Amino acid sequence: MKHFLRFSLLLFLFVPNPMKAQDLYFPERNEIWKAAESDQFKLDAQKLNVAVGFAKNNEYAGSRDLRRAILEGFQREPFHEILGPTKKRGGPAGMILKNGYVVASWGDTKRVDMTFSVTKSFLSTMAGLAEDQGLIANTNDKVADYIWDGTFDGEHNSKITWEHLLQQNSDWSGELWGLKDWADRPPREGGLDDWKFRKLNEPGTVMEYNDVRVNVLAYSLTNVWRKPLPVVLKEEVMDKIGATTTWRWYGYDHAWTVIDGLKMKSVTGGGHSGAGLFISTEDMARFGMLFLNGGRWKNQQLISQGWIKKATTPSVPNVNYGYLWWLNAKEGPRHWEGVPEHVFYASGFGGNFIVVDQKNGLLIVTRWLEPSKIGEFVKQVYQAIE
Repeated sequence: MKHFLRFSLLLFLFVPNPMKAQDLYFPERNEIWKAAESDQFKLDAQKLNVAVGFAKNNEYAGSRDLRRAILEGFQREPFHEILGPTKKRGGPAGMILKNGYVVASWGDTKRVDMTFSVTKSFLSTMAGLAEDQGLIANTNDKVADYIWDGTFDGEHNSKITWEHLLQQNSDWSGELWGLKDWADRPPREGGLDDWKFRKLNEPGTVMEYNDVRVNVLAYSLTNVWRKPLPVVLKEEVMDKIGATTTWRWYGYDHAWTVIDGLKMKSVTGGGHSGAGLFISTEDMARFGMLFLNGGRWKNQQLISQGWIKKATTPSVPNVNYGYLWWLNAKEGPRHWEGVPEHVFYASGFGGNFIVVDQKNGLLIVTRWLEPSKIGEFVKQVYQAIE
């Protein structure tokens, strides 16, 4: 009996304590998000109001007609055009949560808007779930071992791993959905011939932000899952965290593939040619809460903590970038002064952000904030919340 009691005590000590999840508030589906009580947390209300005012007064300068904003924002790309759905946006909006409770909100948090490259962090999660469920054995595997239709043929592309695609350092070379990799965000110097016939970088050595290659990842994951990624996201994540039915994940109008005899859309990881994730601020906050709590919603582990650790580990070429998540590492050029180094975030064109601080239980979602102002805004929030 004594041996049994000793074993039970050891088991109790080493099993993860579920009480942590109970310290956080998780809203039910369609529930009005609870606000924090006035004395629930230590915060400076005046400084918090200043931070919110800063976000509201520094709206993204681009047109609210996002079709125009996209065409103007990427006009230097050769052959750039709108290939998927767009939507006129709303004004500045956001939420600041402490342990899941709202300490500040502004704008229309239920409005569905485009979210651009915030979509990439959702796409990263599709890869994480694939690894968690054994559909991908390891992100260090070569993608050519899974996708054999020619997408990863050739001396260079055959070296590319899932990790290279997730860290945007693959330098994948080719064309997908009529878009050429070299025409996406080309260098400031040179011209078409220089870009087309450049020397390829060894995979894993140079980070280059590139939507064509991110869409290659989305296409590859669609083949691994054998069903559309919006279905995976809905079934594995959004339904389980109580998200609304209003979000949509689009691909380009012509981005169709056939798997197992079924025609399905391959979605994009961003919106700079249209498409991507269209979602409300509150549903973005629910997704952020999942990462705030180490992949758990209430007491259900939806994404492994191991994956979140991998996804937020700095890559070799860029210490501010993990698996399609940005990191606030001090050594990198994208470090926000006055903000903890352990913070990680999703970032999208036009000033869309999901900022996660697991250690302090702080989550910030802000939309249509002038991108150059995000560091100052987050700094102000930290100055207001202890």
